Amino acid sequence: MMIKLTKRLLALVLVVTCTFFFPGITVASANNFFSSPQVIFTSSIEDTKDTITPSEDDLTPQERQKMQAVRQRRNKEILAALDSSQRQQLAHNLHNGSDFNQALEALDLSWEQRDLINAVIDFTNLKLKGIFAHHTLLDSHK
Repeated sequence: MMIKLTKRLLALVLVVTCTFFFPGITVASANNFFSSPQVIFTSSIEDTKDTITPSEDDLTPQERQKMQAVRQRRNKEILAALDSSQRQQLAHNLHNGSDFNQALEALDLSWEQRDLINAVIDFTNLKLKGIFAHHTLLDSHK
């Protein structure tokens, strides 16, 4: 259990470190397809005309489960980056009708928290792209 946590923390630190040392290079960039929150604070939007964009309705139940697990993991990691008052404010914003992205933007976050949340969202979007890409590859072989 501790080894998994150490590996995940090391991967996250690596992504954040790369972001700091190579500010001109986009480590991971989100597009506007996913319904999950995009990079909420800083991003360069890429041209997405070549992006794989199947509908979530086309996915198999197993792929939907994978997507749900990825999003749940994203939420846990984002909540872990927040202190208790920020978690309460986030819950309050969500309860008042804000979507997840708007609720996060309304929080008063430190730069470190913003960078960590952006890294989590970027990594989540890459995982979701992987699920869609795998689905598209399977469909093309039918």
